[in-house]
Amino acid sequence: MSDKQKSIVGGMTILGITGLICKIVAVMYRIPLAWLIGEQGLGTFQLVFPTYNLLLTLSSAGLPVAVSRMVSFSLARNDPRNAERAFHNARSVLTVLGAIGTFLMIVFSAYLSQRVGDPETRMGFIAIAPALLLVCTMSAFRGFMQGQQNMVPTAISQLIEQVGKVAVSLPLAYLGSRIGMPIGGGINIGFAASGALLGNTIAEGVALFYITVVYRRKHPAYLTRPQDESIELIPSRTLMKRLLALAVPITLAACIVPLASFIDSGMIVNRLVDSAGFARDAARAMYGRYSGYVINLINVPTALALAISMSLVPAVSAGMGRGDWKSIRRQSHMGLRMAFLVGLPSSLGMSMLARPILALIYPFPTEEALVQTAELLSLSSYTVVLFTVVQATSGILQGLRKQRIPMYTLLVGVGLKVLINYTFIGNPAINIYGAPLGSLVCYGVSMLPNLYYVHKYAKMPYDPLNILLKPLAATICMGGVIYLLQKVLPSSRLTTLLLILAGLIAFTLFARLFGALRKEDLKPLTRKFHRKKNV
Repeated sequence: MSDKQKSIVGGMTILGITGLICKIVAVMYRIPLAWLIGEQGLGTFQLVFPTYNLLLTLSSAGLPVAVSRMVSFSLARNDPRNAERAFHNARSVLTVLGAIGTFLMIVFSAYLSQRVGDPETRMGFIAIAPALLLVCTMSAFRGFMQGQQNMVPTAISQLIEQVGKVAVSLPLAYLGSRIGMPIGGGINIGFAASGALLGNTIAEGVALFYITVVYRRKHPAYLTRPQDESIELIPSRTLMKRLLALAVPITLAACIVPLASFIDSGMIVNRLVDSAGFARDAARAMYGRYSGYVINLINVPTALALAISMSLVPAVSAGMGRGDWKSIRRQSHMGLRMAFLVGLPSSLGMSMLARPILALIYPFPTEEALVQTAELLSLSSYTVVLFTVVQATSGILQGLRKQRIPMYTLLVGVGLKVLINYTFIGNPAINIYGAPLGSLVCYGVSMLPNLYYVHKYAKMPYDPLNILLKPLAATICMGGVIYLLQKVLPSSRLTTLLLILAGLIAFTLFARLFGALRKEDLKPLTRKFHRKKNV
């Protein structure tokens, strides 16, 4: 694993650790936010995001990945000139798309608030709309730097986003919550949620400023890269055709999950009220717990899944550019192994510790609310391993220029998810529990064919022992350790922290014992440690 190749592990380490920090910050951010605006306010806050995420995905999902692929492919052929021209073309298009998305969300804010069944969301849609333009522009810079396999600017910009949201959103949420309310009175839910969402927009602006500065500083060094003069300058029209040919299937695939969340945002509360017989306030609180507490915790380990996927695309694409199938097979094998190494222990550990984790970090008005949320988290946690493998296989297939395959498999999965959600959530006996059941079916249906096609097109032999069985054995042993400790230790906040730490240590030790976690997997971390030690 040479430094020159900058393999998936290096990229995954940077983005993965940063992603975990960002997700932990996001979880911690929800704690004071929940105290400030309550379950119903959090439900209003969460109802805005599916629409925002869908528009953001439509605008910016495919082109940054396409830029990353074209840059890595061109640089592998000593052609930085056309790589940079692809970036400039993509940045112009992304800026225009972001501006259109911002305009649409502001103009149709009244309709969007009616659609989700909560008029309090209208100001929230307006507050977060400018973030579409900011993130779209920033994503072009991220794609360009990731194509050079430089993940640091993306990682730091993500940290700025999350820390900025905490520093700005919470004060704005508090100020919004007091608007029009008597001293010592209630909470203005609409303005409180809008203040938090406006803080998101401000944080995105700061992150865009940072990554623009980094680009300007590093650009002179980029211009010194060797250029193969035998490679002709590609016309702008041809570049755009190539970018769109790569981006459109990726965008369509990336839109599938946000589209499902968009449908859920207009379905769950209304189905709970109209068919399951719940009061609207109770339905909004249930949606707030599921989307604001459960999904937020699920997103912590899936940060590593996204890091694996983002690292795999340029790594596999660079191998394609060199015609290096040995490298492609090695990166693909490592990506799948890492997916199960991350997903399996995260799923089991979170399921076993669902209730103590929730009680540790979130406020609940009643014991019944805590029990219901813990059951939702315990069930939802198993989507982590499925989602992690789906992301890894999608990244490999995108790098192999087979981006339509994960799009089709995920489309089938999401179609089943929407059907299950509509049917089960409307059943009073199942209600909100239909949402995690739909997600399990969705990612399970998508994962299996993806695995088949990765092995087929990466020309990779099947290796269930190293990819699946060794991580599974370490996970089972970790579960045994957690189970025994739960039996002997008293229930407390400190015990919860000790159980999490014990599970992490136990899995690491058993993974090393069984050979699931290898010495070379830790090289990026040890290399950074020795570098700091020698400074």
